[in-house]
Amino acid sequence: MTRTPAPTKGPAPALGAPRAARPARPHGQWKVDGTTPLNANEEFKAVDNALNVRERIENIYSKQGFGSIEDTDLHGRFRWWGLYTQRKPGIDGGRTAQLEPHELEDSYFMLRVRTDGQALPPAALRVLGDISTDFGRGSADITDRQNIQYHWIEIENIPEIWRRLESVGLETTTACGDSPRGFLGSPVAGIAADEIIDPTPVILEIKKRYIGDPDLANLPRKFKTAITGHPSLDVVHEINDISLVGVVHPELGPGYDLWVGGALSTVPRLGERLGAFVTEEQAADVWHGIIRIFRDYGYRRLRNKARLKFLLADWGTEKLRAVLETEYLGYALADGPAPQAPTRPGDHVGVHEQKDGNLYVGAAPVVGRVGGNTLSGLADLIEKVGAESARLTAHQKVVVLGVPPQNLDVLLAGLEPLGLTARPSLFRRSTIACTGIEFCKLAIVDTKDTTARVITELEEKLADVSAKIERPIELNVNGCPNSCARIQTADIGLKGQIITVDGEQMPGFQVHLGGGLVREGRDEAGLGRTVRGLKVPAHEVSDYVDRIVRRYEQQRTPGETFAKWAHRADEDHLS
Repeated sequence: MTRTPAPTKGPAPALGAPRAARPARPHGQWKVDGTTPLNANEEFKAVDNALNVRERIENIYSKQGFGSIEDTDLHGRFRWWGLYTQRKPGIDGGRTAQLEPHELEDSYFMLRVRTDGQALPPAALRVLGDISTDFGRGSADITDRQNIQYHWIEIENIPEIWRRLESVGLETTTACGDSPRGFLGSPVAGIAADEIIDPTPVILEIKKRYIGDPDLANLPRKFKTAITGHPSLDVVHEINDISLVGVVHPELGPGYDLWVGGALSTVPRLGERLGAFVTEEQAADVWHGIIRIFRDYGYRRLRNKARLKFLLADWGTEKLRAVLETEYLGYALADGPAPQAPTRPGDHVGVHEQKDGNLYVGAAPVVGRVGGNTLSGLADLIEKVGAESARLTAHQKVVVLGVPPQNLDVLLAGLEPLGLTARPSLFRRSTIACTGIEFCKLAIVDTKDTTARVITELEEKLADVSAKIERPIELNVNGCPNSCARIQTADIGLKGQIITVDGEQMPGFQVHLGGGLVREGRDEAGLGRTVRGLKVPAHEVSDYVDRIVRRYEQQRTPGETFAKWAHRADEDHLS
């Protein structure tokens, strides 16, 4: 590594003469600037590897209680084991940005359990349900990262929760933090009749080799992975740091197309293809190479620039691929084809044939809410009908696998009392919502209850129109600007904020329209357009959605998707 020598002193430049260029401030790239921490977040990670906090949780904090937890563990390292303090009840959204974190937080935790696309047999579902019932006041949500998320968790119960999870092959390791977060995997891996390649061996290999590796526990920020071999492109591959998407190479056969640098939040950027074909044997090494590029070259000085998407924006795809091949792999990857546009939705809702003659059935809860009774009841139902297991989806849904055809009707009927349905309405199927102000310290407005109410109202208001619309219209609702619910890539995305109407402040939403990832009827991804000046009060959301969907139905051309219509429509028609 070469350094520019310090300038020697000389005469001051004449007044008005051009000044010498000031040296750029370091980005905090380890391979360029060294590993000296440049902010408080980097400092606490350098002091002690965050994975080490598990021992303190088990031996000290769980025994001495919440008050014994050291601050940088509580607000930093706990995240590496899936733990965040949850929001204290009764604090309205207008105060979210005014209060310090310790003023917003309660002494209870959100706990995130990663599933990584794996099948959950009845035993695992019962463990997940029992944890909710015994320790989480019945709470459990399916997130759009295929995680299970609990609330009301107390520090004293964490060791027992870990013991139960690990008894059925589940974990919370690096479910949060500046680390390799939970993977998105195809919910129909290994069983779909039209699958290109089964991603299960790749996911298991990466997890076995690298999850919990101390060398990957100090990244600039989070690192998100998606891997699918299904032609429906069911893992939202365009918005992950790395995605491996199943394709067939004309000479090498089935493998993966490599995507990098996708992420949303306040500066959304869709991932890009590197043009590289990855074989199943190469996949774990390629994943390891990309995450180490992020670790070594990612920007660490500013947290708001510490995602792989910013490095990709500066480097471009050609440089990133060259660095991957020369510095990290030691060999060149073959060029390969792009994935084909999907011919059906990737949420897998409904009844579908498996390659073995059995069926898989995708069912929708309401905005991902399941709870302990639902999870335990699903375990009982799977055993009753002789099915095999269930998987979670990136759309807050659940897919039951291995259903004998002769027991399909029993399964469909049994799902309904559990709050699940394989025949959802237009908006129950296509709506997701983040945690919102009920538990999240960053949130400004309520999301889960508001969205559940909106779905019920839309089922009545749009009953006459829904049958005329061929494809789902995605409604994504987020409680703050961070886009955990992917508002920029939805047909209708709602970003929570406090708005002013006739001089009165109230919860409301900014509107994004016409976003979307590659899916049935859409051959390219794009971010939604923001409707200038349009703010919708929370209590008027269903009225707004009803109005905008009716305009779409009236004005669309044959075969035109909502996204295409929204991008061409006059702004007057979008308010």
